[in-house]
Amino acid sequence: MSRRVIVVGLDSAPPELLFGRMLEHMPNLRAMVEAGLHGPLRSCDPPITVPAWQVMSTSASPGRLGLYGFRHRKGHSYAEAWTPNSYSVRLPRIWDVLARHGKRSCLIGVPPAYPPKPLKGWSVSCFLTPPNAERYTHPADLRREIEGLVGEYLFDVKFRVEDRETLREKLFEMTEKRFDVVRHLATTKPWDFFMLVEIGVDRLGHAFWKFFDPGHPRYVPNNPYERVADEYYRLIDRRLGELLELLDDAVFLVVSDHGSKAMRGAFCINEWLIERGYLKLDQAPEGAVALDGASVDWDNTRAWGWGGYYARIFLNLEGREPRGVIPGGRYEEAREELAEELRTIKRPDGERMRVAVFRPEELYPAALGNPPDLMVYFDDLDWRSAGTVGHGGLYLSENDTGPDDSVHSMDGIFVLYDPTRRYARRVEGASILDVAPTVLELMGVPAPGGMEGHPVGLLGKQEVPPRSHGNEVRPTKPAQRSV
Repeated sequence: MSRRVIVVGLDSAPPELLFGRMLEHMPNLRAMVEAGLHGPLRSCDPPITVPAWQVMSTSASPGRLGLYGFRHRKGHSYAEAWTPNSYSVRLPRIWDVLARHGKRSCLIGVPPAYPPKPLKGWSVSCFLTPPNAERYTHPADLRREIEGLVGEYLFDVKFRVEDRETLREKLFEMTEKRFDVVRHLATTKPWDFFMLVEIGVDRLGHAFWKFFDPGHPRYVPNNPYERVADEYYRLIDRRLGELLELLDDAVFLVVSDHGSKAMRGAFCINEWLIERGYLKLDQAPEGAVALDGASVDWDNTRAWGWGGYYARIFLNLEGREPRGVIPGGRYEEAREELAEELRTIKRPDGERMRVAVFRPEELYPAALGNPPDLMVYFDDLDWRSAGTVGHGGLYLSENDTGPDDSVHSMDGIFVLYDPTRRYARRVEGASILDVAPTVLELMGVPAPGGMEGHPVGLLGKQEVPPRSHGNEVRPTKPAQRSV
């Protein structure tokens, strides 16, 4: 039987919080957890907003999508880069498959969604929408409808700032407006599939984690923002409750693209490569600068890295890079030598870091586009990668791109709630690749060939008794893969 399905995406929502201490502040989510299926949702490698939401929407790994983060190297250039947009994804997404079966979709903020592409239904762009964009909806006149409802629509907030008070106000305003639009479209448009992504959950973590988590290395007791996470998640739960009441015929999936946790610091990957003789500068910079702004001696450089939640390492290969120095016949040997050295990196206290080094072709069925030669996670992603140089050391207590309190983690959340059925159980081993096949199964539409995931088991259905409150549930974490 075909059902209407709504996917509520909470960017960066971690199971440790939502199935733990926050559940007491979220009675609607708690009722969904108790009556439905729930558990951790394993993200993709890397666990980054782009590509993760498209991995979820296509059931295809980042390698097949050719998406490895927010920005990508252009060809084999040393400095040029490009940012994914809505036309970067060429594999069919959930809504593309549904359109072939005559079903209509409504999408709000599913990145990358700019510029808006035609679809069978309605869409509103995402946080990647540039300032003052004239067109951010499909169809185009939907913009007037939205602005008539909420005024200026907020796609994102500036979150790497010191002014937390203004940020807090804009964060709550953005999320309230987003859910006003969700409510309006969900109750006025004839949709079969609805999907929204709230980026504010991610921004909350980056801007306020050290204020609400006593385990954060820079936590200060009795600070003015100690309850901000409780307040924000109550807002999310209140708006979720409204949708539950209004859409009592729909199956709900509440999911996140990855988790988040306290940031321990940033490891200066290019400073380390300089120390080890892999990266050569003509002269040391005066203060911290991006590698693009430094004077790099490419004729004597063997490798360099990009910053972010993980390090992307590129080898300067002869015949591939414009001024490559590593002979092509030594590529695999050079890559393995560097990988072994990376695994010896230590923390500031002298203890060895847990460094996971990945080769893209070993992670994915295919590694298309412009993949790095090596992908590196520092200390289970507790440490960011800092790509800037000129710090005079390997470790930073803060992000090198601005104030930031959190990093991404591998496990997001998965909750499936059907108002006509009772599952009342926890699921283990669900993957971000499984969401699209699960939606299609619920909607009675066959999944196309090539999807890498499988429907999450929907056995053990019973009629739903009245909602009740239960105990907190704390998920376990699957083992980290490494090369």
